[in-house]
Amino acid sequence: MEGSNSRLNKKKVVAVVGGGLVGALNASFFAKRGFEVEVFESREDIREAKVVRGRSINLALSHRGRQALKHVGMEEKIVSQGIAMHARMIHSLSGKQSPIPYGKRGQYILSVDRANLNKELLREAETYPNTKLNFEHKLQDWNAETGQMTFVRPDGSKDQIKADLIVGCDGAFSAIRKQFLRRSRFNYSQTYIPHGYMELTMPPNNGEFAMKPNYLHIWPRNTFMMIALPNMDKTFTCTLFMPFEEFEKITEGDEVIDFFKKYFPDAIPLIGADVLRRDYFRLPAQAMVSVKCSPYHIGDKCVLMGDAAHAVVPFYGQGMNAGFEDCIVFDEIMDQFSEDFSAVLPEYSRVRVPDDHAIADLAMYNYIEMRSHVNSKWFLFRKHVDNFLHFLMPKTIIPLYTMVTFTRTRYHEAVEHWHWQNKVINRGLLLSAAGAALGGSYLLLRYPSAVSKIIVLAEEMWKRFLALRTP
Repeated sequence: MEGSNSRLNKKKVVAVVGGGLVGALNASFFAKRGFEVEVFESREDIREAKVVRGRSINLALSHRGRQALKHVGMEEKIVSQGIAMHARMIHSLSGKQSPIPYGKRGQYILSVDRANLNKELLREAETYPNTKLNFEHKLQDWNAETGQMTFVRPDGSKDQIKADLIVGCDGAFSAIRKQFLRRSRFNYSQTYIPHGYMELTMPPNNGEFAMKPNYLHIWPRNTFMMIALPNMDKTFTCTLFMPFEEFEKITEGDEVIDFFKKYFPDAIPLIGADVLRRDYFRLPAQAMVSVKCSPYHIGDKCVLMGDAAHAVVPFYGQGMNAGFEDCIVFDEIMDQFSEDFSAVLPEYSRVRVPDDHAIADLAMYNYIEMRSHVNSKWFLFRKHVDNFLHFLMPKTIIPLYTMVTFTRTRYHEAVEHWHWQNKVINRGLLLSAAGAALGGSYLLLRYPSAVSKIIVLAEEMWKRFLALRTP
């Protein structure tokens, strides 16, 4: 019976639309199961392109993404091509640098190059004899009932294919998703945040990294920030996130330098004043969009994954990891329902939608944390409290970042647990403060001669507590 199912599956055609990160990885997942896989990408082959178009924000690979890569035997190779980042390195206005570890000793995220990762995933997909990669094939039309698809080549010629399953991995502005919008009871929203991003390159210093490489460097400035991730060629990719109106205020080279002198003075000698004057105006600030939709499927013929289903802003470093986890979640459900698409697709939507919506909201929240909260003494105090309680009760109190980045806890469950433990910890701190107040009152009544000393001590403790609460 199993052999019969396997032969049937090999006849089934899976059309993956989009040859980016999630599409290329998905090709390996489906090919590994024995399906005939056709990948269609509207752009040219990134492995042969002289200029790589599209986004280039560095990627942070963490546990969820690594588990998906491990499933197709690629984890070790990709990890060897990345740089471990064990902590955030906070740069103050004065130039002081303060690390904030991501998790326990030995836990880290990896800085990986987007273009190189995409190339490696395509190479891996191409090793399967039942996979065909089709570049410069732009989707013109498709039918959700029959699986018939039409693609247009640059010369105007057309290719047609009939697929048993269509997998839309074609990004935030998905052509596949447009068909979903024509259907009733399909929910869709997109939100552009008022901030844009601009990339700058920090060159090596005498052949070595200009800053400590095993950190994600952050210059938090409350309403905006700059980050820097290390690259294998010993450069750093610096990304400035800022409201569009602030970008638009800077119109000439000297204004760029004045802006950096005011907010990022320690970065000027590292990037170079001339480079800043030139690169700031090379490209305009780019927009960032968050996309939510549901369900992710149409019948038993089509499913959305990656940014086509849930584009997120890049502030939790989970966009790629969530997309890669889509692949492994779908694969797990395929096992659960014996590759029956009519059962697999609705179950995938049921399971995945709440998690992807949760990480989209968390990514929005984390921008506030990265650009502002990390400056707060209260935030750092709570970090220490959370980590200490996690050490004492590792299965009960788990920092949100740890659940999201270093486990495969479902995103929406991580958020629910975070809200619960925040209530518990805050009530505990409040009760501790109340106990201290009662103890102080008792001492005042018992030892009235020491009242003045206790008052001075209490005032000092209160000032320190207030200092913790203010950035």
